[in-house]
Amino acid sequence: MVERIGIFPTFFLSGFECSTFVWKDQGRRDLAHETRHWSHAQEDYGILRRLGIAVAREGIPWPMVDQGGDYDFSRIDPLIDAMNGSQILPIWDLCHYGYPDDVNPFDDDFAERFARYCRAAAEYVIPRTRGPHFFTPINEITFFAFAGGEWGWVAPHLQGKDNRRRFLLALCKASIAGARAIRDVDPEARMVQIDPLIQVVAPRDRPDLADAARQENDEGTFLAWDILAGQQHAELGGSPEILDIVGVNCYSFGQMEYREQGPHAALDPTDDRIVPLCDMLTTAWERYRRPMIIAETSGLAEGRPAWLKDVIEESLAAVDRGVDLHGLCLFPLVDMPNWHDGEWLHNGICDLVPDGDDLRRVEHEPYVRELRRWQKLLNRVTELDEDPFSNPVDLNDVVQAAKSLKKRPDKDWS
Repeated sequence: MVERIGIFPTFFLSGFECSTFVWKDQGRRDLAHETRHWSHAQEDYGILRRLGIAVAREGIPWPMVDQGGDYDFSRIDPLIDAMNGSQILPIWDLCHYGYPDDVNPFDDDFAERFARYCRAAAEYVIPRTRGPHFFTPINEITFFAFAGGEWGWVAPHLQGKDNRRRFLLALCKASIAGARAIRDVDPEARMVQIDPLIQVVAPRDRPDLADAARQENDEGTFLAWDILAGQQHAELGGSPEILDIVGVNCYSFGQMEYREQGPHAALDPTDDRIVPLCDMLTTAWERYRRPMIIAETSGLAEGRPAWLKDVIEESLAAVDRGVDLHGLCLFPLVDMPNWHDGEWLHNGICDLVPDGDDLRRVEHEPYVRELRRWQKLLNRVTELDEDPFSNPVDLNDVVQAAKSLKKRPDKDWS
């Protein structure tokens, strides 16, 4: 059997909520501060090491480090020290729904301003962290366009489908410019282009909305990736090398019923219109033929272990079909607040428990047990080796696990 080495040192990844948006009625938010990740970086990365996870999505807060085009990256030094100490490989997220106060995404120089920042960020982190180096220039371009361009949740606080598309195009142009700037610093740098994997269907009593739902499904899943890949709006400079690694985010609310106004409604888990995740992964793979990861996924509260089991089984089913899947990101490591009401979601590997003025990290044991079970099945370590980079993922282990699971009588992957 030909050895197939994975892109990352471990198949399981994790990460930290790092949004820096300007929320509609609360001003600038810093979620890494709200979860105390900034002050608990050493502990958080130590947890990842004990969990056998050697890759983490980590954010550089553009609005905080870029002051009028002058950069101060010292804010992320504690993160770099922590990840280096625990030998964790970062995927640097350079824009997580937030841009500086003096930036207008519709100005002619927006892409250039973002590219300068991306170049400066790459020049700062690449010499300070072990390679290979991974970046997500702009996280979830499609969702950012909805949240800021149609629903008015985050800056630029616009509404309407036309504004959403205009914002999306501006973000795509900037992301492409940012990727090129990063590769000016490191030609071997990899881009992980992340967006939700969704499905939108018409209401049962509104068949007249079927075409609108199909269009929403196509644009809501594929338009930004198409542009980054150069399949649409070629004048923006996209190419398969810019798309590079396709990161799909998979959540239960990603399957929705179309609404003419506002966010669509999540389908009930028992709805017969839900499409298996395996099929959705296959569709994305066949469209781009680029390496893929599940870049975010998590259940809620006591449903976390069952969700992990289902996502891994669906992922292995996709691998069995030939999908080139390189990893699965259990996101986030530590809990995060609901953006709308501030209540903890209980979607992390660790819950956050108030402890005076601090937040204590408490592993959700059933979730961790399920992770351990799959690590063993995939022939992966449950705690990192002394040098986790010395034993990269052999994707044949993943393929063999898929074939083994397929033989179970309770599985039907036809």
